[in-house]
Amino acid sequence: MPHNWKQLITYPLGERTIKPREKGVTMVLDKGLGLRELQDLLEVAGDYLDFLKLGFGTSLLYKQELLQAKIKLCQAYQVEIYPGGTLMEIALRQGKYKTYLEQIQKLGFKTIEISDGTITLSTPKREDCIKQAVNTGFRVLSELGKKNLKNIFSPRELWKQGETDLKNGAWKVIIEARESGKGIGIYNHKGEIEETKLKDLLKYYRDHNQIIWEAPLKKQQIALIHKLGPEVNLGNIQPPDLLALEALRTGLRADTLSLNPEICSS
Repeated sequence: MPHNWKQLITYPLGERTIKPREKGVTMVLDKGLGLRELQDLLEVAGDYLDFLKLGFGTSLLYKQELLQAKIKLCQAYQVEIYPGGTLMEIALRQGKYKTYLEQIQKLGFKTIEISDGTITLSTPKREDCIKQAVNTGFRVLSELGKKNLKNIFSPRELWKQGETDLKNGAWKVIIEARESGKGIGIYNHKGEIEETKLKDLLKYYRDHNQIIWEAPLKKQQIALIHKLGPEVNLGNIQPPDLLALEALRTGLRADTLSLNPEICSS
């Protein structure tokens, strides 16, 4: 093996922004990785992972010692780990939001997701939740959209809510797509991008780096990289797909290699 293995071949789509990143962010959905599984993932692909979301309310199901060990392990690799927004929604509905912020901060979390995917939040209440989290010291990711497929929001509505959240202190907004990536957000029931919705959202958001697009399916990741470039922010990536996604981002995979015309035309 050559001594400078990584310098042998230039990435066809160029070098990636290094961590901590403002763009080209990757968020993985963790539905129950054990500590050793997480260690393996971080050893192999920690450089390419920015956020690890503990899906739904699973944070509450871990033994506290294990949860804190996962938090410390992620932070050792410059990965921000955070509880899914569903847990925040439950805490809010039970009148325990302030206590929730205090407790997850004590556990070691530094990022929080604010959402109303299942519950209904008034605009003033959502604003208050974001500001409380920011003032407590959290980085806020704001999720837009509902988990119920019957509740469909227009691109303009998603933009208006997102703009308000960003003004109130959210770092980025997440466009909901759930685990399936089908019939929700910018995707149709086959998991394909609805071009009009995407175009309209991009028209409203002048800086698409403010958005993390949930894209659990490979074809969605490919399409968004083709449309928005390798440094597009992507979320709800499955753990086994993390390294494969980075190959897409860098052009080390046939699906995106075509974005480098010099290689493909020779």
